[in-house]
Amino acid sequence: MTALVVGAARSGVALAGYLAGSGERVRVVDMKSETELRDALALLPAGVEKKLGGYDDSVLAGVDVVYASPGVPWDAQLLNDARRLGIRVSSEIDLFLRLCPGTVVGITGTNGKTTTTALTGTVLAAGDRPVLVGGNIGDTVLDRLQEVTTRHWVVLELSSFQLESVEKPHFHVGVILNITPDHLDRHGTFERYTDLKAKAIEFAGADDFAVLNGRDRVVRELASRTRGHVVWFDEHRPLPPMALPGRHNFENALAAAAVGRIAGLSDEAIDAAIRSFTGVEHRLELVGEWEGVRWYNDSKATNPDAGRVALSAFPETAVVLIAGGYGSGFELGPWVTDVMRHVDAVVLMGASAELLAKELARHPKVERAANLEAAVDLAAGLAKPGGVVLFSPAYKSFDMFKDFEDRGRRFKALVKKRYER
Repeated sequence: MTALVVGAARSGVALAGYLAGSGERVRVVDMKSETELRDALALLPAGVEKKLGGYDDSVLAGVDVVYASPGVPWDAQLLNDARRLGIRVSSEIDLFLRLCPGTVVGITGTNGKTTTTALTGTVLAAGDRPVLVGGNIGDTVLDRLQEVTTRHWVVLELSSFQLESVEKPHFHVGVILNITPDHLDRHGTFERYTDLKAKAIEFAGADDFAVLNGRDRVVRELASRTRGHVVWFDEHRPLPPMALPGRHNFENALAAAAVGRIAGLSDEAIDAAIRSFTGVEHRLELVGEWEGVRWYNDSKATNPDAGRVALSAFPETAVVLIAGGYGSGFELGPWVTDVMRHVDAVVLMGASAELLAKELARHPKVERAANLEAAVDLAAGLAKPGGVVLFSPAYKSFDMFKDFEDRGRRFKALVKKRYER
């Protein structure tokens, strides 16, 4: 059996390693050069064939199955060529779901997926069954498949890209947090994007569960598309305490509590687990407090709706916002309204800075920064004791950074360098 892995990023490398370890011949291709992929390639096992810096359909010669990484569009030319040749097209998450012996909880939504996934893992760990957490949250899962047993809860954060790559994903518990327009540059229409999110619950059986947000109009309308038991997590009682700021985090806690109830945990155990949860890196992460100012890293806010969620977390606080980055086609009106209402000063950076400056022309205090270091310096000068500096870009990171994680870690390093001398 010969497998072609398209994309040599984190999930592609993990997939190639698993396949090679299973005795398959593996070929990995990527548009990036060997120099750009040096760190990832160092993790590939010996014997894996590589074609880097570009490729054409000749890489399909002798291939039995093609696995696409999440960053590869599902309608990419190479994948369509494979389908025309009768070659099966799959993905890491598709293969994992077909092989996984554990009980799977699939969590999706436009915003809040990562925090809810981590929080659900914390809640389920309060029970007597082992728990594995992974998916889009940053940890690949296929390379941990051998540790999963039938007793495991497996909690997966699932992006629209991952759901797209699985024909009929089945989860014992499917969770949909919210749905607002995102990734339309890849999926084309909001209807298509919604359909992909709905796959988290569409293939549930009568003994499965669809955990949905009744406060979200789009999510509420999906209830008719599942055969599973519908649980409206916004109606969960008792209300759990949540240490993290923001109503959105309270909703994340409600979703995790609902999954805990399905798993048979007591309200006391669920409540204690949620109280112990300290948050996830890059999601309203408290970097520290200096000179009476709290600095928050919300680099995971890669669209304006996520940025609005962060802004709503500090309703009575003087906020200096650092925003801007890569992307286009976003509906900015609601974000602009929230910035005008809640933010004392704005520091703009990245590819979208010029557009955002025009949108915020009526704001009394808008500054421009050439880079992240300058943005941190400007924000420090604008912040007041008792206030907050919020790094919530509301755009993607690819104009200046490798990814949102790289962006967030650089922000934290710059802030700490400034104050921890």
